[in-house]
Amino acid sequence: MKAIRIAEHGGPETMALADVETPQPGAHEIRVRHHAIGVNFIDTYHRSGLYKISMPSGLGVEAAGVVEAVGEGVTRFKPGDRAAYCTAPLGAYSEAHVLPETRAVQLPAAITFDVAAAVLLKGATARYLLRKTFRVEPGHWLLIHAAAGGVGQVLVQWAKHLGAHVIATVGSAAKADIARALGADHVFILDGSDFAPHVRAIVSGGVHVVYDGTGKDTWEGSLDSLRPLGMMVSFGNASGPPPDINPLLLSQKGSLFLTRPTLFHYTAATEQLDETAADLFDVLARGAVRGAPPTRYTLADAAQAHRDLEARKTTGSLVLVP
Repeated sequence: MKAIRIAEHGGPETMALADVETPQPGAHEIRVRHHAIGVNFIDTYHRSGLYKISMPSGLGVEAAGVVEAVGEGVTRFKPGDRAAYCTAPLGAYSEAHVLPETRAVQLPAAITFDVAAAVLLKGATARYLLRKTFRVEPGHWLLIHAAAGGVGQVLVQWAKHLGAHVIATVGSAAKADIARALGADHVFILDGSDFAPHVRAIVSGGVHVVYDGTGKDTWEGSLDSLRPLGMMVSFGNASGPPPDINPLLLSQKGSLFLTRPTLFHYTAATEQLDETAADLFDVLARGAVRGAPPTRYTLADAAQAHRDLEARKTTGSLVLVP
């Protein structure tokens, strides 16, 4: 079968399409034949070495397809079932992948493979951010960065569904139009200037929570946009890792809370993964969150997908098609 492999950390040029042996599932494992594969910023972190992985390696943690083989003792799936996953071992950039049955979820017939691969990881991320890390309630004020990106689009829609007020930041006028169409109450185009005064002009005292997947470029302004006892949720590094922080700074800025969560810790148990997926599929089915058609690349063009993602040339989600 065909799969993307890397032999060393580096840029997109390190990615190569290779012929590899089709893996066989072991006990309590399934093999999923992919129809669509999700492309996410975490994949670029694994490739670049920001998140260290053993070499040589595959890439990708998210895909959707059909179960074509099961190992001994599997009870959650049978051959022919539609399945999706977003917290599997690395290797989703391939025509098929083997993973533990406990890391995949049943894919409802109403959810297409493209939408599942485009939204499962991003939607699961939005779900834990909004319902677990900081439980958003009606009337809360939120600052969401990169609101026209994959996670950002889900966050804006789901937050509005929950009754929150959303201040969004984006990188261009076209992306601002997207954020407004999704329901953001206020939208700012980041141009390198300080956005915190604009946030505080809208909501006296600052917002309740900042969802920051951007990292370095928005770090200081995010902290300055919070009200006393507000929460800074740093969940990504799209512009580079945020700087080190002296805990005393959190006290000086209003006894702020700071967390750096990851999806895996919120879905470590199979029951947590199933609950997360069920909530996501529910808001999708009800239309509270709309998954825009993703931008499609062939598996062979995975390196170009990374280039476009890192250059912020894209909006919404990207998928690879085997």
